[in-house]
Amino acid sequence: MTRNAYALRVTYLNMIDCSIVPARPGCYIYKDEKGNIIYIGKAKDLKKRVSSYFQKRDHDRKTMHLINNIHSIDYIVTDNEIEALLLENTLIKKHKPKYNIDLKDSRRYASIEITGEDFPRLLVARTKHEKGEYYGPFVSGQKRDYLIQLLRKIFKLRTCKRLPKKACLRYHIKLCDAPCTGNISREDYSEKIKNVRYVLKNNTDLLIEDLKGKMDNASREQQFEKAIEYREQIYALQYMSQKQKMERNRTYNEDIIDYIIHEDEVFLLLFNIDKGALHNKSDFIFPYSEDFFEEFLVQYYSEHEIPEIIIVPCNIENSVKDFLSYKKGKKVTVTVPKSGDKKHLLDLVKKNCEISFFGDMIKVEELQKKLHLNDIPSVIECFDISHLSGTFTVGAMVQFRKGKPDKNNYRRFKIKSPEAIQDDFSSIAEVVRRRYTRLYEEGSPMPDLIIIDGGKGQLSAALEELNKLSLKIPVISIAKKFEEIYFPGFSRPLRLERTEKALLFIQEIRDEAHRFAITYNRKLRSSEWKAINSEQ
Repeated sequence: MTRNAYALRVTYLNMIDCSIVPARPGCYIYKDEKGNIIYIGKAKDLKKRVSSYFQKRDHDRKTMHLINNIHSIDYIVTDNEIEALLLENTLIKKHKPKYNIDLKDSRRYASIEITGEDFPRLLVARTKHEKGEYYGPFVSGQKRDYLIQLLRKIFKLRTCKRLPKKACLRYHIKLCDAPCTGNISREDYSEKIKNVRYVLKNNTDLLIEDLKGKMDNASREQQFEKAIEYREQIYALQYMSQKQKMERNRTYNEDIIDYIIHEDEVFLLLFNIDKGALHNKSDFIFPYSEDFFEEFLVQYYSEHEIPEIIIVPCNIENSVKDFLSYKKGKKVTVTVPKSGDKKHLLDLVKKNCEISFFGDMIKVEELQKKLHLNDIPSVIECFDISHLSGTFTVGAMVQFRKGKPDKNNYRRFKIKSPEAIQDDFSSIAEVVRRRYTRLYEEGSPMPDLIIIDGGKGQLSAALEELNKLSLKIPVISIAKKFEEIYFPGFSRPLRLERTEKALLFIQEIRDEAHRFAITYNRKLRSSEWKAINSEQ
């Protein structure tokens, strides 16, 4: 792909409205035209990171190829970048996206290993062996290495691969107790390793209390050097407990569920947490009823695996809890947290619920405001014409419903009238006439807004056909050159700022119609050429 072609592609990808992407930490998920996940990334600021793909022009070839295949975007909001890192790693390992294999190392985060030797060492480990003990994984390599170095220093652990025959420099500078020379017994060294386990299991407070007791005893027995050593260990552990940040594996699975009720509909989001890591999210939309939540739980968990813990935003009937436990074969805990980690997770699901379901409606409401429409344009239809030098002329219509493409209602038109084949105005008139004559005769619902790709001429042609059917549907056109918006009865167009949500949304719809029309045009040309070649 040439740089010019790339620039054109970026223009087309304005259909991904970066303005609605939240400026929060999280993971972004790129999908191709078929809905397959092709790339997963993390960001401290999702809006800034996603926008950079479509604003920069100096990407490498692999990234340019990725951009050329992006058709839609999904994202999951987290509270901080560390959580985003963990989530990214989990999702990459689960989905194995095509472009992550080339563009990103989907390696596991490293753990800390206590070796299975007589006098164990602390090592960085990316793979696991039978004899070792493993703690982590750690998100931050810097923090992981800091912890290893500090634990080695506090407890004077050996670092040598093989025990030497005499004490090395680390012993002389008091960084190792030199088990190689018999300076420390296996029992005493094992006690140090036991304390290391305490720290790695995040039981630092218990260890500190134990060391304080030993320090006091050493002071009473006037073993002041020993007391000072304990004191230094306590100070180091206290400092480390404030800095340490690691992912702790859990032995159980959780589901976290939250919802929003809006206009007699329930918008529900469910996160599957597998041993401490988010593995999947599912969203549901269904009509509101008084007992909708209990009904959802019964239906969903009749067909899906039931975790040990289900975190929910409200109390449920005991009969539903009993059903879940019976189905699982053991007790299932359904909890409504008021504080702590579980409440934090529930709030996070609620944030994602708001963004997932209502992020698209923000741009719809903004469009209503900027176009001064009486009603929210929940259903929008857009028309475009495509041809090759006046041949293979086709029309295309795309439908957006509540801010999202509704591909089941896309329509293609092969231009039939001879005059329309050579004339864009007549082509627009034909496809508009065919579309809405059919809806009128069927008694089907009409859209809330019609968008025409073109200027005043295309708009007039569409409006004339609507008037013939006595349809009073708001209709506008958008001209590509200056991205001007034309209204019926107004000679001067509306110009919106290029960063405004309303304009970006119109461009998104227009560009999708353009893509759909070009795809149909290419398909017809390909079929024609295949037929010619077969005859030859």
